[in-house]
Amino acid sequence: MAHEKNHDYHVLPPSIWPFLGSLLAFFMLFGAVLWMKDMGPWMFLVGLAGVLYVMFAWWSEMVTEGQNGDHTPVVRIGLRYGFIMFIMSEVMFFAAWFWSFFKHAMYPMGPDSPAIDGVWPPVGIETFDPWHLPLINTLILLCSGMAATWAHHALVHENNRKDMVNGLALSIVLGVFFTICQAYEYSHAAFGFAGNIYGANFYMATGFHGFHVIIGTIFLGVCLLRTLKGHFTPEQHLGFEAAAWYWHFVDVVWLFLFAAVYIWGA
Repeated sequence: MAHEKNHDYHVLPPSIWPFLGSLLAFFMLFGAVLWMKDMGPWMFLVGLAGVLYVMFAWWSEMVTEGQNGDHTPVVRIGLRYGFIMFIMSEVMFFAAWFWSFFKHAMYPMGPDSPAIDGVWPPVGIETFDPWHLPLINTLILLCSGMAATWAHHALVHENNRKDMVNGLALSIVLGVFFTICQAYEYSHAAFGFAGNIYGANFYMATGFHGFHVIIGTIFLGVCLLRTLKGHFTPEQHLGFEAAAWYWHFVDVVWLFLFAAVYIWGA
């Protein structure tokens, strides 16, 4: 009786993962610096492999906690707040790239870039036609978001696991297709990353968004595997809910990129 749980909180046991994760992250970043100094990528790759292992092991423990009933309603509220704060940090991350793009678009001149000479896009830059492949990519990503919403509705309102699996699978396929189209667009770009501020801003903003699409696709893929194992219920599906939030965030960022970089910026 002394060890009986009579509260809504989850008291975590001592864990090695926070310490090990921070240590391997330092190892990875130090290796990245050595790589930039032409000393080889091996330290970076070892650190990256270690960080990925820590992520897998740590999140596996969280999944097990959820399946064991440790994620009470109070605990789930805290986890939701934490994920919302993470999304807000991502919003500020992309705000920096939009800020840089708008600054150089509205004031395309300065002591560090005299070649721009008040012209945006800079002379010699052939931008993409927003109404061809970028528009197709927009429709693909929006349809993927709709499929994720379908999966969420099927679980929460109908407890229909078949439709949930179909919605998640469709969302993942469309996410992969978006990444393929983005890679095709990059391969046909008439400008590069280096040598001009337009290319640097374009590739940093759209490239980081593409990276988030890949992460979100993996996130949804894990949710699909968990769904096939019967992990989610209409009452408790926080992992899938977080994945859906993240995917809709990726959708919204792309809409702003499409409007600002592809249409207005051109």
